[in-house]
Amino acid sequence: MSTFSQRMLGAAKLEASIYKEVRADTRATGQALGVVMLSSIAQGIVAFAQGGIRGFALRTATSLVVWLVWALVVYLVGAKIIPEPQTRSDIGEVLRTTGFAASPGLLWVLGLVPGLGFLTVVSVSAWMFLAMVIAVRQALDYESMERTMGVCLVGWFLHVLIGVMLR
Repeated sequence: MSTFSQRMLGAAKLEASIYKEVRADTRATGQALGVVMLSSIAQGIVAFAQGGIRGFALRTATSLVVWLVWALVVYLVGAKIIPEPQTRSDIGEVLRTTGFAASPGLLWVLGLVPGLGFLTVVSVSAWMFLAMVIAVRQALDYESMERTMGVCLVGWFLHVLIGVMLR
């Protein structure tokens, strides 16, 4: 069994075996929430530089809410509405895997470096989306990459919509 930091690094490296491991480890739910909190705080730090304590609090809270909504949408759409025949998943498995998919989000703080803001947003967002695809595929036992991408895109669209509404 991997340590917390090994899991975060493996998740960031898009290692499917790490997502499979956290899916099966019911004790990893707190760790997954910890990853999401760290990623959210990293976003909050960047927002603090732009909007003070209010910016920090709002961005951190928004990031947490948006992740939770995305995970719930993935679960509802992927496990309940359009599951594959072998899909046997519960909400805890989805929360754990998608939580670890936030591992690349620790790099949000690179947005503080002058000239790197836009590049950070684009690269970290893309990386986290790819991590989410791997996480969802493991959580839902999907064989079809197209279905996995579709579920992730539905979740991503709502993620962006809610994020914009809350900011």
